[in-house]
Amino acid sequence: MEPRTISPFPLAALVTMEKATVPTDVMKKPSTTGEELLPPNQGISNGDSRRTSQLPLTTFETSVVLGIFGMFTIALLCVYVTMPSVDPSFLKLPRTVAELRTLTDYVSKYTDDYRLQVLLGYCTVYIFMQTFMIPGTIVMSLLAGSLFGVVQGMTLVIFTASAGASCCYLLSRLIGRPLAMWLWADKLNFFTREVTKRREYLFNYMIFLRVTPTLPNTFINVCSPIVNVPYPTFIGATVIGLMPATFVTVRAGLALNTLSSFNELYDVKTVSALFCIGLVSIVPTILKRSQSQVFDGPHIR
Repeated sequence: MEPRTISPFPLAALVTMEKATVPTDVMKKPSTTGEELLPPNQGISNGDSRRTSQLPLTTFETSVVLGIFGMFTIALLCVYVTMPSVDPSFLKLPRTVAELRTLTDYVSKYTDDYRLQVLLGYCTVYIFMQTFMIPGTIVMSLLAGSLFGVVQGMTLVIFTASAGASCCYLLSRLIGRPLAMWLWADKLNFFTREVTKRREYLFNYMIFLRVTPTLPNTFINVCSPIVNVPYPTFIGATVIGLMPATFVTVRAGLALNTLSSFNELYDVKTVSALFCIGLVSIVPTILKRSQSQVFDGPHIR
């Protein structure tokens, strides 16, 4: 789950973000707390972390990306050749609700007789888009609701979104640090400070970020391993945090005829409800912190 148009999958934010370069002294400059502004990342040398004048990927890193991209491409081709004759004009990501209705009507004809191929194709496309930060997963969520209903659609979307986020996390752990510094230098420094301050209650904080549109999901997927968010915390918060927005999107897929644009999915009421759910996730953190301050405060005799 897609500025800044509010979306639980705000991948479109990647296209419109301003690409910032980072001076080399930023990596050397300590923060006000005396710690490094960005935590070190294993497997990337200091020289590689400072490459910002060009696309910051070495030949090896580019080869890794192309290799993974090629595996996804082969998987999609295998699904395509096992399907019956398909009109190529329908094999594109819809940009409007009208195009999505047309695609839903077309794919639904194959859902009963070729259910396995449809599921494999859907999962491969969704995970591929999440892994390589391609905008449009909100359309895939709507399609899941239209084809499979609320319960099966939610299960499918949460599984594929979590799997895609995991792939993006692991890929970023290998090659993401220079790319993130090239794309989101200021945001990455901010995220590092926030994670450092909330290390004790990091799980609740990550759930809050997933539920609310505070930061784009793409940014969270790429930058979490860079700021040393543990994978169990990352994936647990992802699964739980995606549920509210996924329910809204999948349920809307059952009523595509009532939609005129994708922007109608997340109106003021829906966004406000998501923020309320997100605030609930950090209530335990606030209560524990308040209790800690009371017990650690000065004792008056």
